Amino acid sequence: MSIRVNGTVLDDDAIRAEAELHAGAPDPEAAARRSLAVRELLLQRAGALGLLEGGAARETVAFASREAEDEVIARLLDADVPTPKATPEECRRQFDAHPERYHSGELVEARHVLFAVTPGTPVSLLRAKAEETLAELAAHPERFAQRAAELSNCPSGAQGGNLGQFGRDQMVPEFDAAVFGTRATGVLPQLATTRYGFHVIAVDHRIAGRTLPFEQVEGAIAASLEAQVAARALRQYVEVLAGQARLEGVVLAAAASPLVQ
Repeated sequence: MSIRVNGTVLDDDAIRAEAELHAGAPDPEAAARRSLAVRELLLQRAGALGLLEGGAARETVAFASREAEDEVIARLLDADVPTPKATPEECRRQFDAHPERYHSGELVEARHVLFAVTPGTPVSLLRAKAEETLAELAAHPERFAQRAAELSNCPSGAQGGNLGQFGRDQMVPEFDAAVFGTRATGVLPQLATTRYGFHVIAVDHRIAGRTLPFEQVEGAIAASLEAQVAARALRQYVEVLAGQARLEGVVLAAAASPLVQ
């Protein structure tokens, strides 16, 4: 079933191509439909504001690449969704509230079992198998190496899922967040979902680092706070656009008023 956004049709081929970019999502097709609809709403808004080349209307523009679309969307958000800068006081409050996040030299030794999402994979069944394996290994962690060898789609499965020692920012962000967003060791209680699929993770050892001085991390804290504000503002902006649009074949959260909380 195709998608219509204010009369513009996004066909099945576009949906299938987009779904490949969301292979790690619980429902890749639903994620693809939402992504395509949001992008089209933003491009139409850019056209209405005269931000397309030569002030052209959206329906007359065929973009040569996704990157070209991204450039237009970035200009739109700069113009229509300004993000305030984080103040030094906000950064200091964040640092004081969560000093454990700002460490240098922190290392973990971990293992994982990867259930990889590939084109054509029945994602719901794969997630169910990953959840079943997580429950088993939480109850019987001594079986981890065996299950990694049997089930993991990562080459590390041949070594019992062992990833060795690694620090922050050495893995993809979602995996990083799962491992470093907790102080727990052993089999972590939740699956980690990344672009590669679903991971059952066991943290065997943690080597603590040292807390960095505020002045050294203030810039990174400001960037993180601003990214959170920007994400919230974009979500609200899209909700308003969806509330004013005619949508078929996709479900987006919608708000008729710009006063969205």
